Amino acid sequence: MAKEKEKIFAVLGLGTFGGNVCEVLAQKGGKVIAIDKEPDLIEKVKDTVFQSILLDTTDETAMNQIPYGDIDVAVVAIGENIEASILTTAILKRLGIPYILARAVSEIHHQVLRQVGADEVVNIEIDQGQRIAQRLISPEILDRISITENISVAEVYVPKDFIGNSLSKLNIRTKMHINIVAIIRTVLSVDEEGNPVKTDNVVFPDADEVLQESDILLIVGKNEDLDGFRRL
Repeated sequence: MAKEKEKIFAVLGLGTFGGNVCEVLAQKGGKVIAIDKEPDLIEKVKDTVFQSILLDTTDETAMNQIPYGDIDVAVVAIGENIEASILTTAILKRLGIPYILARAVSEIHHQVLRQVGADEVVNIEIDQGQRIAQRLISPEILDRISITENISVAEVYVPKDFIGNSLSKLNIRTKMHINIVAIIRTVLSVDEEGNPVKTDNVVFPDADEVLQESDILLIVGKNEDLDGFRRL
């Protein structure tokens, strides 16, 4: 089996939110390049990330010196300096970054970031940085909420190898210590005028439930077990 490609992230802006994103991405196995113009902020993350770079992200000449060819995702974590946030996003777009996620602090800021090239814009409070980082490192996990320090609830796509198998056959609870609480199942139909209609049904499964391709699983377990499940 081919080894999964290591994801490379650039985090631009290392305030509380950006520093938090760097920390979680690195903890979860991401290779992180941290960028900021403030030496004190670079100093805080340099031992956590793969590479830290001191530069002004609004300086296009300086930004062009960074090898962006291998970067999968850029996170523009700059918040209150709206002009810097917008310029940085526009430069990243021009550099050809495959996916740019930017943080906005207002609806207008959100709209402008999309216009200059952000693929995704999040309007969030600083303490939501961990959830964003977790989703970036594990895109197959749609959402993840901590119950305690060690246990979480997550929404995940059904693994391909599970499709067409019953829960009793898979024996996930015994083998992986994961509980499937519910299944969100999409059903496609046609209305009276011939238009396709998509309906999401919630299924509370028993042991005989057979998993289908469109299923999204709501699972509960220890964080290390959830991380093992996502690698299937």
